[in-house]
Amino acid sequence: MKKTVRNGRRALTLGLAFSGALFALASGNALAQRGAIGPAEHADVPPVNFLPNPYETLRNWGTLPDNRTWGSVSGVHIDIDGIHLWAGDRCGANSCAGSAVDPIVKLDPQGNVVQSFGANLITWPHGLTVDHQGNVWVTDARAPNQQEITANPNVFMGGHQVVKFSPQGEVLLTIGTPGEAGNPPTHLNEPNAVLVAPDGHIFIAESHSGQFLDTAGEGAFSRISKYAPDGTFVKSWGEWGFEDGEMRSPHALAMDSQGRLFVSDRGNRRIQIFDQDGNHLDTWYQFSRISGMYIDANDVLYAIDSESDANYNPGWRKGLRIGSARTGDVWYYIPEHNSERPTGMGGIGAMGEGVAVDRDGNVYAGEVGPVMGLTKFIPRLIPENFPQH
Repeated sequence: MKKTVRNGRRALTLGLAFSGALFALASGNALAQRGAIGPAEHADVPPVNFLPNPYETLRNWGTLPDNRTWGSVSGVHIDIDGIHLWAGDRCGANSCAGSAVDPIVKLDPQGNVVQSFGANLITWPHGLTVDHQGNVWVTDARAPNQQEITANPNVFMGGHQVVKFSPQGEVLLTIGTPGEAGNPPTHLNEPNAVLVAPDGHIFIAESHSGQFLDTAGEGAFSRISKYAPDGTFVKSWGEWGFEDGEMRSPHALAMDSQGRLFVSDRGNRRIQIFDQDGNHLDTWYQFSRISGMYIDANDVLYAIDSESDANYNPGWRKGLRIGSARTGDVWYYIPEHNSERPTGMGGIGAMGEGVAVDRDGNVYAGEVGPVMGLTKFIPRLIPENFPQH
C-alpha cells in the first residue's frame, strides 16, 4: 500500500509495512503546507503519531558518582569513540547555581561515570556537543536568578556563555560574557545549542524565551550566531517571527553529510534548514515540536519532542520521530512514556529534550522536569521491509 502526500513544491510517495500491517504516512516532505490564513506556526500537517516503534524503552539508565540523584538533563552527545555518552546534569535539580558537584559527566556503555568536571563553571547546562577532536562544548543558557542569588550571595555568576572543555575538563575557550546577556560579538543571550562543523566553525542558537511569545515585543529575538574556530565572531542571522528564516527559539542544532544546518525552531513547531552562511533552504513540519535533534553518519534524523500538548501543538503526541535527513521521510515513532506528571508544557506522559545515538544504534534521551536523568531506547530487530538507513 502506498500513499502520496502532496505539498506546495513536490510529491512524496511513501510505503511502510510492519508485522504484516500496513501504515500510511500522513507526513509531508520538505516545505509542508501552510494554512491558507495565519502564520507558519499553524501549518496544516496531519500529526505523525502512529508509526512503528522498533525500540524498547529503558528508564533511569546510568548512575552518578556517590549515587547522587540525577537532575534535569537537556544536553547529551556521543563521544568520538562512538560508545561513551556525555551528559549535562543540572546538579541533581534544575540548576547548578550554588552547587559544588560536577555537572558534566561521561558514562561508559554500562552507565557508569568515568569522567566528570565543570563544578562552579556552569549555571544552567542546556546544550552539549562533542567536536571532531573530542572536546566538549556546553551552552550555559541563563544566569542565576534572584532567588538563587538571595539564597547564596556568592554564587558563581555564569550563564549566557558557551564553554569549550577538553576531554579532561580544562577550559579551552569561552564565547560570551558569563552572567551578562547581550549581543555578539562580545555577548550571547540565552544560548540553547552549539554545533561545531567539520571545518571547526562554531554555530550557536540563541533565545530560549522567544518561543512563548505570540507577538513581537521585549525579548522577541531569535538568531543563529557563527564563529570562527578560534572564537572570532563571523556573523548572525535570523530574527523573531513566523516566516521562513525567522524563528521563535532555535532550541537545537544538527548538521547532515551535505553540511546543511538543521535548526529546531521549537516555538514554530518545525525544522528549518540553512546553509552555513545563513541562507534558508527548506522548512519541515512533519517531525513535530522538536526539543532536540541528532543526525548520524548515514543521515538518519532523530527528532525528539518533549513538549507537544493540546495548546502548543494540537493533535501531536510527544515522542521521538526517526527518519531521513535527506528526504524528510518519517519512518518510526517512539511514543511518550508514562510519568506521574507530564513533561514540557503539559499534555500526556514524558519524553526527553536532548537526544544522541551511539554506533550500535542505541538512542539516549536527556529528561527535563518531573522526569529527570536519562532514558535509553534499545533497538529491536527491524524488519527487512522497513526503509533502510
